[in-house]
Amino acid sequence: MLDRFSIKVIRSPLSLLAAGLDKLGVTANQTTLFGFGLGTLAFPALYFSHFELALLFILLNRLCDGLDGALARRQGITDAGGFLDISLDFLFYSLIPFGFVVANPEQNAVAGAFLIFSFIGTGSSFLAFAVMAGKRGIENPVYKHKSLYYMSGLTEGTETIACFIAMCLLPQYFPLIAVIFGIACWFTALTRIYSGFQTLK
Repeated sequence: MLDRFSIKVIRSPLSLLAAGLDKLGVTANQTTLFGFGLGTLAFPALYFSHFELALLFILLNRLCDGLDGALARRQGITDAGGFLDISLDFLFYSLIPFGFVVANPEQNAVAGAFLIFSFIGTGSSFLAFAVMAGKRGIENPVYKHKSLYYMSGLTEGTETIACFIAMCLLPQYFPLIAVIFGIACWFTALTRIYSGFQTLK
């Protein structure tokens, strides 16, 4: 829901950073892989309950996710790059609640499982419509410079990162945050399934 606004705020500084990285010969795919590597380090940080450190790796991952897109727009958007980016994004999104689960399974297991279940709903509806939109040549006017169709919803990237930040700052409230955000994700998934079906029909 907030991505269209946050993208406008961060586009200019990301473009400046991407210009510098481009001059150094850094590619978009390298940035994607490096960012994913940083993101995975949040898992051991969460396991050992170093929540501030986990938050740092989460934010670095998201920074790289913005930079790889800015680099791709300079160097040329490719299907392979878009595939790599979205695949690793969804793996990263699921890794964070799983980290909270292993950190405190007695408290966090059910809520964490529900959130990951909810991510399956948002992710599958997002990707399934993107495939069909690509076959039919449907474009999203809001996200013109993406390698695949970005279907909007109540819970997008901005809201997900805000959720992860809240979890790291208030880990004792992880179950409550996870359940609330999971419900919001299911609202997104169901509205995407409905609107996607109606559009394609």
